[in-house]
Amino acid sequence: MHRAELLEEIAGRYGVAAEYPWRRYPQYAVFRHAGNRKWFAVLMNPPGRKLGLATEDEVAILNVKIRAEENSLLRGMDGVLPAYHMNKEHWVSLRLDMLPDATLLDLLADSYDLTRAKMRRASPPNDFL
Repeated sequence: MHRAELLEEIAGRYGVAAEYPWRRYPQYAVFRHAGNRKWFAVLMNPPGRKLGLATEDEVAILNVKIRAEENSLLRGMDGVLPAYHMNKEHWVSLRLDMLPDATLLDLLADSYDLTRAKMRRASPPNDFL
C-alpha cells in the first residue's frame, strides 16, 4: 500500500487526520483517537539499518499496537518487524511494501480497537435495598 492510499484510508475509516509532531521528521505521522488522544498508529520512513535491515534506504512502516500474545506469531510473518521506537512487546512495525493491504488494514483496525477508550462498567443494580 502506498503512503497516500494509507493516509486516505485512515481518514475515511477513522475520521482522523495525520498529525506531524516532529519538526526533525516532517514525514512521520501520528494517528490518535479524538477522545482519549491515544496513538493507534505511527507512519514513518526510517533508514532500513534502524530496523535491523541491511540497507540505508528509507523503509515505509506503520507502527500498530497488538495483543502481546500475538507478538511471536505476527513477527514470524514477512514484513512484520519489532516496533521501531515503541514497546516491542505491544507494538510492531509493518512494512507497507511487503504486507498485503488487507492484512495491513486488519492490523490497523485491531490497533484502533486496542487503544480506544475503555467503556466503564455500569454499577450493578441495587436490588438488595
